[in-house]
Amino acid sequence: MPIAIAVTSSDLVLPAPDGPAPTAAVLQPPQAQPLEAAVAEAGALLEQCGHLVVPYPDSLDPAHVRRLHAVRALLESDRVALLPVALPPLAVAVLARQLRQLSASDLSPGVLASAVRLLAHYIHTGAELAGTGGIARLDRMDVGLGSHLAALLPGTRFGVLVHPVPALLRTGGAAGRAAAPEGPGFATSLTVARSRPCREGDWVTGTLAPAWKVRGVQEIQPLPAESRRWWGTQRAVEFAAAIPDPSVLYQLVSSVRREECHWCGRELIGDRCGFCNAPLARAGSTPAIGPPARARTAVSVSAAAAAPNSR
Repeated sequence: MPIAIAVTSSDLVLPAPDGPAPTAAVLQPPQAQPLEAAVAEAGALLEQCGHLVVPYPDSLDPAHVRRLHAVRALLESDRVALLPVALPPLAVAVLARQLRQLSASDLSPGVLASAVRLLAHYIHTGAELAGTGGIARLDRMDVGLGSHLAALLPGTRFGVLVHPVPALLRTGGAAGRAAAPEGPGFATSLTVARSRPCREGDWVTGTLAPAWKVRGVQEIQPLPAESRRWWGTQRAVEFAAAIPDPSVLYQLVSSVRREECHWCGRELIGDRCGFCNAPLARAGSTPAIGPPARARTAVSVSAAAAAPNSR
C-alpha cells in the first residue's frame, strides 16, 4: 500500500497533472471534527498504510497545529510525520502532490518524509498582489517604503517571488508591465490559483509562464483558504512552478545519500529525520542520551498542546 499523505484542508488536494496519483487524506481543524473522530480517522490510515506524512503551511492556525500533535500523541505512534513548510499554501499543495506521486514507489517512509525539505527547495513560488494596499500586510519579506507608497495608487499590482530567492516588482499601473524574475533552470509545470477569473493581460500566465518556459499551466479555483492568511489579502494570484514528472522526482530523491537516524533508526536524507525530528549525528559527535527535545512523545493531550513539537 502507498504511504499515506495528508493535508490540512480539502483545497490543498490538487489533481495530478499527468495521470492518476494516490489521493491525500484531509485532517480537519478542531471546529470541524471532534477529537475522537480525528483520532479514529488517523488510526485507520496508519492501519491501512503503515505510515502517515503530513506537510502543512507554517501559517496554519495554531489550534489546528495543536490538534495534529494531540492526535499523534493519543495514538502513541512514531509513524506520523508532521512537517511544517515555510512556503505559501499553494506550493505546499504542490509539494503534497509530489509526495503522493512518490508514495507508491519503493522509497522508505523515512526517506519520503525527509525528502520534503529537498523537494521544497526546487519549487519557485509567489503571487501577484493587486488592489490598493495589496502589499500592506505582506510580512514574509522586506518591503520598502517606496513600494508601500506605490501600492496606494489605484491599479498598481506587484509580483512577489518568495522562494527560492525573494523578489518584488511592479507588474501593473503607471510603471507598466514588468519583466519576470529569474526562473527555474529545469523543466517545470505551473500551478496557478486565483480568487477571481483570469483578466486580460494577466501577468502570471501572460508574462511569467512564457518567460519561465513552463511545460503546462494548471488553473485552480478558488484560492486556497489559507492563502488569504499567508498573503494578507484575498486579491491574489498565487503560483508555484515545480517538477511534474514523478520519474524525475524519484531520481532526484533516490540520488541523495541515505543515512540512518541515530534515534529512531529510520532511513533519512538530508540532516534531519522527518519523523522524530532528530538531527543527523555527525562523524565524531556523540548522540544525545535519550530522545531529542522536539521528539519526546507527549503523554497527554494537554502536553501535546503545550509542546507542539512533541513526538
